Amino acid sequence: MKESYITTAIPYVNGNPHLGHAMDYLLADTLRRYMMYCGKKVRLQAGTDEHGNKIFKKAAEQGIPTQDFVDQNAAKFQDFIHSLGVEYTDFVRTTNPDHERRCQEIWKRLSDHIYKDSYEGWYCEGCENFVTDKEHDENDGICPDHKKPYIKLSEENYYLRISDFKDRIRDAIESDELKITPTFRKKEFLNLLKDMPDVSISRPKEQVEWGIPVPGDESQVMYVWIDALANYITILGYPDEDISDIWPADTQVVGKDILRFHAGIWPAMLMGLDLPLSHNLLAHGFITVNGEKMSKSIGNVVDPQEILAKHGLTPFRYYFLRHASTTEDSDFTWYKYEASYNELANDLGNLVQRLATLCKKNAVTGRKVNKVANADFDSRMQKYEFNFAFDILWDGISELNKRIDTEKPWAVAKEDPAKAKEILEKLVDDLLTIDDRLALFLPDCAKQIEEIFTASEITPPATPLFPKN
Repeated sequence: MKESYITTAIPYVNGNPHLGHAMDYLLADTLRRYMMYCGKKVRLQAGTDEHGNKIFKKAAEQGIPTQDFVDQNAAKFQDFIHSLGVEYTDFVRTTNPDHERRCQEIWKRLSDHIYKDSYEGWYCEGCENFVTDKEHDENDGICPDHKKPYIKLSEENYYLRISDFKDRIRDAIESDELKITPTFRKKEFLNLLKDMPDVSISRPKEQVEWGIPVPGDESQVMYVWIDALANYITILGYPDEDISDIWPADTQVVGKDILRFHAGIWPAMLMGLDLPLSHNLLAHGFITVNGEKMSKSIGNVVDPQEILAKHGLTPFRYYFLRHASTTEDSDFTWYKYEASYNELANDLGNLVQRLATLCKKNAVTGRKVNKVANADFDSRMQKYEFNFAFDILWDGISELNKRIDTEKPWAVAKEDPAKAKEILEKLVDDLLTIDDRLALFLPDCAKQIEEIFTASEITPPATPLFPKN
């Protein structure tokens, strides 16, 4: 059976993990769990992007060797991923010698589409991205993401001839051979593709000291994005190994700000290598804070570790998978987060406590988990509408709470204990059916619920699942 393959964008290790990284990992992990729920074998990639001037300069600022700096920060990201309850199968580091060697071999295989020329134009060091004169002028010479002026560069670089592939890329996206979700991002990129020039794929070593040398030209290092994008296949062993049992990727999860690289440069590289394109690109939005994009200069950056420390993992996953949109920008405030926690405690925590207590009083024994088809849920998941799929489960939880209130099993038990027991058994069956899918979003919590209601003797938890402050 061919393995399904899900990828996450590899972050620069010049800083700490942030909420955008958390969204990458949570969405990819939820998709992985759903595909496994559907009986598929899944590989999930994660990693760290460890080359480029930003990293070299940051290490120099801290007075430590660059390799030591990236080693320390790569470990931070691995710890962060684990703290989110995310389970990956493959972790790539771009300073790994195998990755570097494979990148150089990929460069050689793309040589028919690479040429050398002088570059004069604009560059954002924060994005590690070259921009056109049009983009420079539209943004008044200031990078909209980093709020810093573009740098004027004049240097001799190697170029990837995007023009060799532009028509094929457009056809693949328009036909959904390479499907971009959401649709409005697809339209945005197709407009951008019209003016996409050939891409500079190297920098002079005198300008960028920390990078992979260009094969046959030690005076140049690879553009960090060429190095980074290649990770999706180098981690699988390409070009040393046949990767056809895994590649193409089923879904590549990226932030909206790097869609252009994954929908433009990456398909060109794959076409030049005669490899199939990924099936899907899922572009998620930003997490804003009080309506503004997080920025160190504004001082509104929220550390995900601080949020995790507040109430733990399950409330964190609940907020960002249900109350944050899968595909659009979403706002975080501490007020909203507290409201979300209270909702989790009132709707699910109280349901578990209340139902388990009633079961114990009425001698209801543990039930089996029965999988019940839910076409609406599956449709939402298959369209990457994870937050809406989560809503469907929560509607079921709300309905169970209403049924307890209307069916009043405690009152029925006074007149007809057998009927009360039947009511409670049905409530437990339906909760376990919901819980079976809830595990895709809240695995730790779902496991607790399953253990409570499948045990030979149903007993309420000694401490509520979500204690009130």
